[in-house]
Amino acid sequence: MEISRYVAFSTDPKGGNPAGVVLDATGADDAAMLAAAAEVGYSETAFVTESGDGSLDVRYFSPLAEVSFCGHATIATAVAHAERHGTGSLLLHTQAGPVTVTTDRAADGTLVATLVSVAPRTVPLDEADLARLLTILGWSAEDLDPALPPRVAFAGAWHPVIAAASRERLADLDYDMAQLGPLMAHRGWTTIDLVRRESPTVFHARNPFPPGGVVEDPATGAAAAAFGGYLRELGLVSPPTTLTIHQGVDMGRASTITVTVPAEPESGIGVTGAAVRL
Repeated sequence: MEISRYVAFSTDPKGGNPAGVVLDATGADDAAMLAAAAEVGYSETAFVTESGDGSLDVRYFSPLAEVSFCGHATIATAVAHAERHGTGSLLLHTQAGPVTVTTDRAADGTLVATLVSVAPRTVPLDEADLARLLTILGWSAEDLDPALPPRVAFAGAWHPVIAAASRERLADLDYDMAQLGPLMAHRGWTTIDLVRRESPTVFHARNPFPPGGVVEDPATGAAAAAFGGYLRELGLVSPPTTLTIHQGVDMGRASTITVTVPAEPESGIGVTGAAVRL
């Protein structure tokens, strides 16, 4: 397989979230894709096969396991495809469902992609799970922002949303990876979406990612989409609206994720970001 490497949600190769992209994974079985993802070593690698109707089948593997959907690898895949075939719209068939993605060039020539997620949904976070998460994170109930209640949100993958009461609390991330990983695997959570609200439309996020074999993900498009759905469902934003999420800053890989929240209750959430080849 020919494996390309990109960084998504940044125009700086030292920022954003690296992803592997295989634009032609024809004939590769699960073991081959998992082995390739492990060799690449990034949090996710996307494997693409063409459908007869011009759409693409895409699967996502971390170095440890397959995941149903990955936002930053989708942005990277769309940009890689646009470099070879030109900008435009694509339909991706993922295990989470159909995802549309559109590419265009910014004024400076940078390729930018926008995905539209599957329909998001939000469910309560069990009190026992919340208590265990806080213990593992080393947080207390007083560290939580009561204006953004804990929930589990979905827009292709499941992410508990935990909001910090201060930027300082969010910046101080020191958790027990050996305890968090099994809990997430048992619950089917992809990352933990730790957020802090700076203003009505600007947020900071950090995403522990033990299922991917990494302590923290520097830019998580799937979590950003799920968070947009969470905000809309709980009435915490006034859609239609556009949000900015800053992620990766505390780990030295600054990333910028633009989230578009339509007014229609069950419509997909838009996630926009640049990507550049490494």
